[in-house]
Amino acid sequence: MKIFKKILLTLIYSFFLLLFALLLWKPYLRRVLRYRTPSAETYKVFPQEVSHKSDSAFHFIRPVKQRNDLDTLHVLDGNNRSIPLKDYLKNGHVNVFIVIRNDSVLYERYDKGYSDSTLKSIFSGAKSMISIAIGQALADHSIKSLDDKVTQYIPELKSNPAFAQITLKNLLEMKSGLEFQDALGGIVKAFFSDEAKYYYTDDMKAQLMKVKLVNKPGTVWVYKSIDPILLGWVLKKATGKSVAQYFEANVWKQIGTQYNATWGLDQVNGLTNTASRFQVTAIDFAKIGRLYLNKGKYHGKQVVPEDWVNQSVNIGAEKPASAKGWQKSAHHYLWWIPQEGDKGDYAAEGMLGQRLYIDPKTNTIIVQFADHGAGNYPYRKISRYLSGFPFSYPKG
Repeated sequence: MKIFKKILLTLIYSFFLLLFALLLWKPYLRRVLRYRTPSAETYKVFPQEVSHKSDSAFHFIRPVKQRNDLDTLHVLDGNNRSIPLKDYLKNGHVNVFIVIRNDSVLYERYDKGYSDSTLKSIFSGAKSMISIAIGQALADHSIKSLDDKVTQYIPELKSNPAFAQITLKNLLEMKSGLEFQDALGGIVKAFFSDEAKYYYTDDMKAQLMKVKLVNKPGTVWVYKSIDPILLGWVLKKATGKSVAQYFEANVWKQIGTQYNATWGLDQVNGLTNTASRFQVTAIDFAKIGRLYLNKGKYHGKQVVPEDWVNQSVNIGAEKPASAKGWQKSAHHYLWWIPQEGDKGDYAAEGMLGQRLYIDPKTNTIIVQFADHGAGNYPYRKISRYLSGFPFSYPKG
């Protein structure tokens, strides 16, 4: 019995010794261990840069009477159950749900002390924001072409042969070919995943300098954080401004925003996490939707080139590399674009149920902030219902 106890104590001691060594070797794992899956508040542990609000705010119309009939509209949840929207929001721990049509707020629901002015991390919705900024940099010729090699803007990467043939378009399409391990497959895999590493590291440059190439650039789509992070680094190099400064001057101040937005860095004066650390209020997030509904215009001024808006949210003849959900959403230029049924709508999406849905056919914008979301894709049904257009979920 004493021998068994001694062996057990030795194993426990060895485990903690190994864990201690591992945390010294890879310091970011301490954050992974402490915070695990990021929440709405996790962004606060990182340095932030601010994109300041507009000098003059735009205000959506708020009718005296809202469309409370939406509470009882049946939508499908992640288990393909047909339930009232009110239950859908409750089950998904949805903290903000705003439906805007023709510049009028028709329906809004809040929970847990949230309001339309609560600053919230939209996680991967940040990817769509860096897509907008890249379009701006092309328009002002800070970036010459999407066919340019990434090393043309970030010479430091020339020391890693993995980057030799990667273009900006490869990054924008998530076809860089760079190795990336997602967080799916259990606790251990999630702990050591690249998803966790790039979210929690305080030195993204060091991590990027070591990454390997596993596919020929431009050939294989893999959803990953590396590509949009590299685009943020490119933007900083090409413009001489931080992502927050450039986004502020060229987008955020130009569209009537009421509140400051923030971008999370890996360290003070470091790289911006343009893959998953953009914080915004719901009412201002909706103004990004309004900008795109209006083909890049705000009050008659062309803020984002119309051609860039069209390129970003239309796949055209391109064969989709992804097909998420019943609506078969394809990832294109860092936006999610449904390919099933009556096309035309699109979305910026982040984990735990963060959404900006845009439907040009009905002039509808929907913003959702959630703790985990209820799944599926109820937004098209809502937008078509409000417009009096027919809608039915696909069978099977």
